[in-house]
Amino acid sequence: MTKKLRIGIIGTGGIAHAHMRAYQKFEDVSIVGGADIIPGKARAFLDEFGLCKAEAFESAAAMIKNLELDGVSVCTYNKTHAECAIMALEAGLHVQCEKPMSFTLAEAVDMVRASRRSGKILTIGFQPRYSHMRRKVDEIIASGTLGEIYYVQSGGGRRRGIPAGSFVDAEKGGFGCLGDLGCYSIDECLHAIKYPKPLTVSAVATDHFGKNPQYWSDPENFNVDDFSVAFVRLENDITFVFKQAWAMHADSLGDTLWLGTKGGIKICNGFEDPSKPSRVMCFMDVNGMQTDTYVLPSNMYDAYRGPAEIDIFAAKVRDFCDAILEGRPAPIPGEEILYNQAIIDGIYRSAKEKKEIVIDIPSI
Repeated sequence: MTKKLRIGIIGTGGIAHAHMRAYQKFEDVSIVGGADIIPGKARAFLDEFGLCKAEAFESAAAMIKNLELDGVSVCTYNKTHAECAIMALEAGLHVQCEKPMSFTLAEAVDMVRASRRSGKILTIGFQPRYSHMRRKVDEIIASGTLGEIYYVQSGGGRRRGIPAGSFVDAEKGGFGCLGDLGCYSIDECLHAIKYPKPLTVSAVATDHFGKNPQYWSDPENFNVDDFSVAFVRLENDITFVFKQAWAMHADSLGDTLWLGTKGGIKICNGFEDPSKPSRVMCFMDVNGMQTDTYVLPSNMYDAYRGPAEIDIFAAKVRDFCDAILEGRPAPIPGEEILYNQAIIDGIYRSAKEKKEIVIDIPSI
């Protein structure tokens, strides 16, 4: 039997459980260790999944030093993503890092540099890329059918949905909704157009719901954003309007939209089932007539079992493992997500400083 990949998990809180469930689906992967700074937490986590022989540590450094590993999943607080990922890369390990990539742009740059120095994979956890309909939208845009894309906007948001724990603690998470949901929105919008370089950003972020006891149980300790909006200028004269919320008095902040010189495509956001194919619409002129078209699914369909379901989280983790085994580049490379992080960093700073920010991305 081929040697199994030996994987360690750094940070054994909430999202680590999703990583563990995915890894345990694969016969060619062994979780051999876990690390968490809270005493006993890593041991309890490993035992929960029946991994009594896997070793538990109270620091990432100790796990990396004492175990033979091929790679790690970094599932720690946002503000410690960079230090844990860089430590693992410098030790010669492949890294799958949860989103957001880091807290600051400078940290993201350091992560990419560490990956390049080590020659090891640094992939970032954007599992929505493995959604079937998301890929269909990307393919339509990439085909050139819509012409030159000149405007993109994000939509969605939650009417109510403020999470707890480190998400609302600036000392650990750095930012709130911006880092939790916002990075997903940015990736959905900009990966489809191959991540043009961001130039400037003007943003506003608020905390009206998190600071209100009517909507959040601990307003005194809520110190992050629960809503943000930004106007981002991208290279090639593309405009990106960003919106995201953990809470609001609306069913949606609008539709996700790409406008091109020959057509447009939108994802309708609201309270309907987000997997419905009718959420995606394409607008074009056909023989001089304005035409609106629903984008229908074309995934595999079994007459007895129905449409094939895709576990996008497991697909993300599998792709990381396969990239290691096959010697492929990172599936969602840090070099690409650097632009995502640059926009998040710009939104954060613009909102704090109450002015437009010029985005300066250092050379790698």
